[in-house]
Amino acid sequence: MSENVSLDDLSVPLRALRLLAGDFGHLPAPDVHVSTIYPEQLELTFYDDLTGFEMWREALRIAPDAVTCREQGNGSTRRLRASVDHAGATVQLIAYADVVTPVVVGGAA
Repeated sequence: MSENVSLDDLSVPLRALRLLAGDFGHLPAPDVHVSTIYPEQLELTFYDDLTGFEMWREALRIAPDAVTCREQGNGSTRRLRASVDHAGATVQLIAYADVVTPVVVGGAA
């Protein structure tokens, strides 16, 4: 997109955010990101809150098998990602959480 982006150019994801806030205002609040680089996209991100991600996934009717799971940070962080079209915008649902490593007490597992 050009460097002369107006707020009107972001109306699609902002409208989607307004509708989501009205319909799902009771759900956990994500970190919200709208970008002039991707003016049709709305990102809802959760940090250390896979439960919040799951609640939004269900509310947005995203199938569980549509969620991708990756590890990053040498396997220390899990990233979940899914997307859905909502009110003309692509809504990216993202979550980051620490990978829990089992603790072995007293020897072998």
